Amino acid sequence: MDAIAPSADGKMVAIEPALEGVPPGMLRRMSKAVRMGIGAGLPLITDTVPDGIIIGTANGGMEDCIKFLNQLIDYDEGMLTPGSFVQSTPNAIAGQLSLIKKNRNYNATHVHLGLAFENALVDAKMFLNRHPENTYLVGAVDEISSYNYNIDRLAGWYDPALNNKDLYAYDHTATIAGEGAALFLLNGTPEGALAKIAAIETLHTNDVQLVATRLGALLDKYPPTKNTILLSGENGDARFQHFYDAVEASCVALPVLHYKHLTGEYPTAVSFAVWLAANLAGNNKPPAALLKKGTLPEAIDQVVIYNNYHGKQHSFMLISKSRLTAALAT
Repeated sequence: MDAIAPSADGKMVAIEPALEGVPPGMLRRMSKAVRMGIGAGLPLITDTVPDGIIIGTANGGMEDCIKFLNQLIDYDEGMLTPGSFVQSTPNAIAGQLSLIKKNRNYNATHVHLGLAFENALVDAKMFLNRHPENTYLVGAVDEISSYNYNIDRLAGWYDPALNNKDLYAYDHTATIAGEGAALFLLNGTPEGALAKIAAIETLHTNDVQLVATRLGALLDKYPPTKNTILLSGENGDARFQHFYDAVEASCVALPVLHYKHLTGEYPTAVSFAVWLAANLAGNNKPPAALLKKGTLPEAIDQVVIYNNYHGKQHSFMLISKSRLTAALAT
């Protein structure tokens, strides 16, 4: 992350991982979203049988969905192979992970746009409150589909003229598109964990004062330390900057990092922030390209994450080295 990869045509396209141990016939039929999810998830459960697989996604394999609908027209609703349809459903990612590993435990997919990943975490947290000895594979996957991208571009969410290196340099009313996958193993014990999830808060509102109030309540419950930082989900879109400004004002003493010039914007981009926060809390030094303002502490022991999606769906998460709610391992 020290060298920022440039965006192209207003998009940050994910590099797919190499997939080992997946039958070629199955791999050939997978959509990009499924391939990314499988590539991120399989290495985590090579030696572990999770008690559940929980995925958050806004769109699943939308590209294959559109491909199937186009085939209905091309073949005049005649004989169609169901591959594209099967791979296009949002639960295909969690389902394929279960099929490959022959895992018959709890399997769920949350599709709540900008809060899909957070709801997947809450789902796992409720299980761990009752069974802290269990382990759950939890994550998020979203891809750039031409269909969704074109709709979002016409709606003014994305601008192909923007580039990630200047994302925060000037005011504009759009951002760059992104995609990605991030999966984690969660359990209720701290042994061997990289970090802990202390708190998850979500809300639906366009009231900036309510957002600031909810953050204040969270920080009252979990007071920042001298080694706490704020990881901001700001994406350069001036229409929503007032939310991030209000959050920064509530955390005026904290150094601020941002990351969406590395990933682009997508509904579950906050999953990347959790991966980043877990690594920072694990004593990895953040790249200079992430620092927005302030001076970083020698060691980071707590990360406050704030994200919003389209100015309506908001979330706060607290990632810490302390033993709090749930262990997070990658």
